[in-house]
Order: sequence, then C-alpha cells, then structure tokens
Amino acid sequence: DVSGALCISQAWPGMARTIYNDHKRFLKTYLTSYPGFFFTGDGVYRTSEGYYQLTGRLDDIISISGHRLGTAEVENVVNHHVAVAESAVIGYPHEIKGEGKMLSFLPQDISWGYGTVETLAAELQELISKKIAKYAAPDYVQVTHRLPKTRSG
Repeated sequence: DVSGALCISQAWPGMARTIYNDHKRFLKTYLTSYPGFFFTGDGVYRTSEGYYQLTGRLDDIISISGHRLGTAEVENVVNHHVAVAESAVIGYPHEIKGEGKMLSFLPQDISWGYGTVETLAAELQELISKKIAKYAAPDYVQVTHRLPKTRSG
C-alpha cells in the first residue's frame, strides 16, 4: 500500500515527444522531475495486491498553513454525502494561511431535506474534518446550480 507520483519507465505508441515550439518546457515538465521516467502529472495509489488507483492531478494542490492538500481528495469526501451531486474545491489567497479553500457543490435535489444551507455547510465541514483533517475543512461553502466544466466535461 503506497501512494506517489505516476511515472512510466518506457515509451509507448502515441506518446508525446515534445511540445510544439517549446521542447525545453516538455523536458522540464515531463522528464526532469523523475530522471529516467516520464512523469504523467497524476498521483496514484497502489494496493498491496498490485492494483493501481489514480488519485488525481498532482498540480491541483492547495498549500494550507504548510499542509499540501489535493483538491480531488476533498471533493471525493464531499461527493460521498447523500445530499451532494458534485463538487469543486478551489484555493484562494489567504493572508494568514497562505491559501484558503472554498467549496462549491451542486445538491442532489433542490429540496434535499437537510434544512438550511448553513446546516449542510457545517455538516460537510465536519465530514471533511473527520475524514481528512481539521485544516482541510473549507473556509467558505456555497451551493450552486452549475459547476464550470472543461471542454471534455
């Protein structure tokens, strides 16, 4: 049972070989972090049985009071709540902590039956505190009707 960066030791068909007009950036991004390996940019968890589980992008990291925390890690905990359909966590500049966290979530149903938004926000913060750590709880929680998407969804 180990977590770390997903790196690949051999080339494969269709692998990127450069970035157009910026080969130095390609080398720096993918080949210098772990010499001899291609760094994919993803985190991975390997079980004792040898199975791999991708844990998310390693560049989606928020540094809160010296603690490095992946946004996908927090989103995963929040998305397991019965009232949450999907969520997004972003960092923002914070005067004391360096970075703070804001959680936006889309409820399963408008009438989710969990009382006020404040009650549900407090419940989500407590869930994150128990499953990850106190410092991982977001500073702000907001309900939204739509989360921004990339072109690929």
